[in-house]
This record gives sequence, structure tokens and C-alpha cells, in this order.
Amino acid sequence: MRPRHAGYLAAVGLIALLAGCASEPPRHAAPPPGTPSAPGLPPPPVPPESVPDATPRVEARSLYGNPPFYEQFGKRYVVLPTASGYVERGVASWYGPGFHAVRTSTREPYDMYGMTAAHKTLPLPCYVKVTNLQNGRAIIVRVNDRGPFVDNRIIDLSYTAAAKLDMLRNGTAMVEVRAIDPTQPLDPIRAPPSAASLSIEPVPVPAAPAPASAGPVSGAGLFVQAGAFADQANAQRLLGRLAGLNLGNAFIRETMQGGRTLYRVRLGPVPDVAAFDRVVAALNQAGVHDAHLASD
Repeated sequence: MRPRHAGYLAAVGLIALLAGCASEPPRHAAPPPGTPSAPGLPPPPVPPESVPDATPRVEARSLYGNPPFYEQFGKRYVVLPTASGYVERGVASWYGPGFHAVRTSTREPYDMYGMTAAHKTLPLPCYVKVTNLQNGRAIIVRVNDRGPFVDNRIIDLSYTAAAKLDMLRNGTAMVEVRAIDPTQPLDPIRAPPSAASLSIEPVPVPAAPAPASAGPVSGAGLFVQAGAFADQANAQRLLGRLAGLNLGNAFIRETMQGGRTLYRVRLGPVPDVAAFDRVVAALNQAGVHDAHLASD
């Protein structure tokens, strides 16, 4: 009886340990870009553009940061069982000085000078390709943290990753996030831009960065999608609702998906993140939820 009893206690202990892992609270929301850093934070050890992208490899699912679901600020997030096929467009932000060396959701120390990211629902760790839709630059990062818990933000990048996408100055950028299968050959990634072409901000980060709308950006082909319908009449009804909101150009775009026609109701194009945020906020207030960034 003793060996069986000992095994039972060990099993109970293991269950308790795993339960504790599942309830591990995620990292709290990142401070807004421009939050002053801790005094004496050293400058980047090497120029950000010289840091190589993360190299995708097969990794075991982390024991930490992967509960079936968790709640943050009153909202529930369901962790995806796999990253396979994940593609999303939206707004990226970045986090740095306030969290440098702090434990991430996988219990690894956060390195703002590495090529990592935080995501709300992707399994940890995983690898994603992030493309800045406003300038075409692309990088690969390893996702090992949870966040950002801010409206209209889909991924939080490390300082170096944000620098390589040239989004430090504005603090945000409209991006596409695409999961990478480490067992498959990688698509070519455009070469990192030269140091002269990057808008690298010094560390510590300035307390008053330029607003998101500052600086020339191209909004061509970037829209807010308010809904997608198989029934054209439903799309027309939503289009009629949008006409009274004075949010700019609204239209229906017909696309083929899975052998059927979809009617996508869109607004735009939107020139920058500030315009995207304004449109999404107005749609939410009007009862049109789950609007997201779309690109042609």
C-alpha cells in the first residue's frame, strides 16, 4: 500500500502544480509608448538593425502562460490550441524600459533588446512574422509573453523588433501577424534596412513622443472592416447604418472565399493608427463591434 499511496500523493501534487501554472496571471498592461525608463538603463548593446530575427524552431508548449483561458481587466481570453494558420491584421505596439528583465508569462526574463513579442491568445512559445503594412518591413519574433491588454492592439513587440519595423517614433503601426510553422521552409524576409533609414529613438525613451499621426505614412489599401456577410442584403443594411455616422467613405467589396461570395463592408482607406482608432471607437459606440483592420 505504501508505494501506491506515495504515487497517489505525487499525482495529486502534480495536478496542483499544473493547476497553479494554469492560473498564472498574465503580465499586466504595458505602459504607453514614451513612459520614462528606469534611471541608468544602458543604451542598446548593439544597433537594433544588426540584431538577427528570431530563428523558428520546434519547442514544447510552455508549462506557464498557457491556461485554457484567463481573465484580464474583466475580459476573458481563450488561448488557442495551436498557432497553425493564424493570420491577423491590426495595430502593433511595443514595450520596453518598464519591463526590461521582468519575468514574462513563460517565466523567462524579458529582454527588450531581443526579438520577442507578447500576444493575448497565441500558444507560448511560438513564432510569427510581423509585417509593417505602412512601410513593407517584415521581421520574425518569438512570442513568449501575454499582452497587450489595450483596445485595438493585437501584438506587443520588443524595443528591437519595433525599431526594425521603424515604428518607435510613432509608438504603433498597422501590421499583419502571421504564424510560422517551424517545420516548413521560411519564405524570404526582406533584408533589414540600413541604419541610416531607421528612425531609432535613444534609450531612455522620451516622455513625450510624437503622436501616432505624425510623419508621412501610406494608408493606401488599409481599411476598417465593419462586417462580412454571405447575404448581400445584410451588407447593404450595415452600409446604410454607416452612412449616418459620417465616418468617411463606406463601401461594399465583393470577394470569393471557399467558392462563395462574401460582401465585406469597409470604411476608408485609413491613413494611420490614429484614424483607425477613431473609426473603431465610433463603430463601437454605434453598436458595431469586432471591427478590424483589412488590407487589399
